[in-house]
Amino acid sequence: MKRSLLSCLFAVLCTIAAFGAHAADAAKAAPKGDAARGQAIASTVCGACHGPDGNSPLAANPKLAGQHPEYLLKQMKNFKPADGKQPERVNPIMNGMIAAYDEGQMRDLAAYFAAQTQKGETAKSRETIELGQKLYRGGDQAKGLPACAACHGPAGAGIPAQYPRIGGQFPEYTEAQLKSFREGARANDANKMMRMVAIKMTDVEIKAVSDYIAGLR
Repeated sequence: MKRSLLSCLFAVLCTIAAFGAHAADAAKAAPKGDAARGQAIASTVCGACHGPDGNSPLAANPKLAGQHPEYLLKQMKNFKPADGKQPERVNPIMNGMIAAYDEGQMRDLAAYFAAQTQKGETAKSRETIELGQKLYRGGDQAKGLPACAACHGPAGAGIPAQYPRIGGQFPEYTEAQLKSFREGARANDANKMMRMVAIKMTDVEIKAVSDYIAGLR
């Protein structure tokens, strides 16, 4: 009962904390991209790493198919250097790839990948499935670790314009991102939300929950 209350409370706090940060982005995202124009770019540039339909063939590169367009647009804007400053999200490959595109083209790409169907992964570790499920659905009240489901939903579908879809993602990619948040190497999360979560997780917990998330639909 206490764990359930903690999850519900955190879900409310997540929504409140994210509202201000995402409201401006949502307003800016009002003009929708053109999926057909986005496909032309995706097939010639993005497909090599993320797959022509957003289903990446390599675990190092995230699946983009079915992701919320608002989230995709935010990440691309975070990767793009501006005014000679270091981009908010640093990745040598993506920083270089996205530099040539304007916001309209990024919206087109976001619209295209969002319209694709994700080919989900599966949980592979029988040994950690129970721990992964426990953390995802209930968190760990003893150390103030909230349930992942509070913000990303019971099936990992996320909430459009607020929290990304994570279900079905490569476990290796999810694990790498959680560790990156924990170490502060990735810092483009609103109000440090993911950094505050990941810093409370051990390597074992990160691996377990990442594997569990891969099997969500």
